[in-house]
Amino acid sequence: MLTLTPELSVSYEVKITFISLSLLELAVGMLANAFIVLVNCWDVVKQRPLSNCDLVLLCLGITRIFLHGLLFLDAIHLTFLQQMKDPLSHSYQIVIIFWIVTNQVSLWLSTCLSLLYCSKVARFSDAFLLCLVSLISRKIRQLLLGAILFSCICSVFCVWDFFSRSHISITSLLFRNNTELNLHMTNFHFSFSFLFCNVVSIPLFLSFLISTGLLIASLRKHVRAMKTHTRDNQDPSLKAHIKALRSLVSSLCFYVVSFGAAWISVPLRTKWHSKTGGMVCVMLMAACPTGHAAVLISSNAKLRRTLGTILHWVLS
Repeated sequence: MLTLTPELSVSYEVKITFISLSLLELAVGMLANAFIVLVNCWDVVKQRPLSNCDLVLLCLGITRIFLHGLLFLDAIHLTFLQQMKDPLSHSYQIVIIFWIVTNQVSLWLSTCLSLLYCSKVARFSDAFLLCLVSLISRKIRQLLLGAILFSCICSVFCVWDFFSRSHISITSLLFRNNTELNLHMTNFHFSFSFLFCNVVSIPLFLSFLISTGLLIASLRKHVRAMKTHTRDNQDPSLKAHIKALRSLVSSLCFYVVSFGAAWISVPLRTKWHSKTGGMVCVMLMAACPTGHAAVLISSNAKLRRTLGTILHWVLS
């Protein structure tokens, strides 16, 4: 069984290093996602029609900006406010619950993006898959709106569940003198809310895996066809497959790392009282959306072209 030495405080140097790295992650993440948002908003101002992909990227960039803000609040709270003797303070729980809600919206949007890539790039011969791909391609805006509405409904339930349980915990604190029992009850209520808010991730994660698997199957079929008919490595369809697959696989990896760090951070703070471990988890959670934003920019021709123009103007 894994055991860690309780760590109720960390040195001043560790705090400064952690908050400096967190500030750097905030700046880079905000800059990358704000760039995605501003480029697409500029098209809206110029009355240029946004493609389905650009619309999803716009919504995803806005969500990730809020996500970075919440993670930086968590970093400030962990560094200066949180006491390991009382790791489940009300302010910490509020930040984490709103992070879960924002992360759910981000996952919904990433799933819509994966379905869009799969419908635009993948090639199938099965009649059912062809009809499904055509439906997704035509109804992506309705799917995006439905995803946002469903995320809002889930968010309301998550927040309501959290605050209703918090009210029960506060009532028990007022009318009971057993501090250890109250601590266990608070821990149980928060863990239940954390689990409840993340249950909705299961179908989204499965949808993401299915779309990625279909894209891989389509890529294998296309490569086999290329070996049979041609040896041209500059095939546009092959490039499109590789770019879409790189975006989906990176998004999947970043989400798994972020989700795993979030899950590990809870027992690290509440059970093992490891402040350094909690800091590492928060840094991983903040690095993942930043890395994914960089991949999205490099995979999108319009964003890549605009970034090149800006860099050329700055450096000239």
